[in-house]
Amino acid sequence: MGKLTRCWWAGDDPLYVAYHDEEWGVPVHDDRRLFEMLILEGAQAGLSWITILRRREGYRRAFDGFDPERIARYGERKKAALLQDEGIIRNRAKVDAAVRNAQAFLEIEDFDRFLWDFVGGKPRQNRWKERGEIPPETPESKAMSKELKRRGFNFVGPTICYAFMQAVGMVNDHLTGCFRYKEVKS
Repeated sequence: MGKLTRCWWAGDDPLYVAYHDEEWGVPVHDDRRLFEMLILEGAQAGLSWITILRRREGYRRAFDGFDPERIARYGERKKAALLQDEGIIRNRAKVDAAVRNAQAFLEIEDFDRFLWDFVGGKPRQNRWKERGEIPPETPESKAMSKELKRRGFNFVGPTICYAFMQAVGMVNDHLTGCFRYKEVKS
């Protein structure tokens, strides 16, 4: 059997390859997992995704398994401890945003439906042949960003929202030549 063709960004790092092959682009409908991915995508701002991926377990530990009810109650002592935790990106604005985003998350009754409404409830099936065709943001990611910000979320710009939409399968942005394109599409 020949070598599988993957999207260019997966490279050859085993962690990245596993993420590409098993998670990226697969539709997610679990509220806590959606919340986790939104926090992680925001943490990525200005960094590479592999940097966040390598710290994901550290984030899960530090942020109580991404339990929004617990995170929403984090006070200054907990935030100060997080800023000392080498398992995460120690950035005050990003830590504060995670807490604020948890509070805003709790105000939305059905987070899954709220988010998926931006793509009409089902994944968009793009047909990109080359990476240069993939946009950094779309009208849907701009609308999502605007509405999330209106509701009090931070670190949710249109580019972050589009990366989130790709990650949780709201859009299928595997290149058409990637072996995962058809698998994710079905």
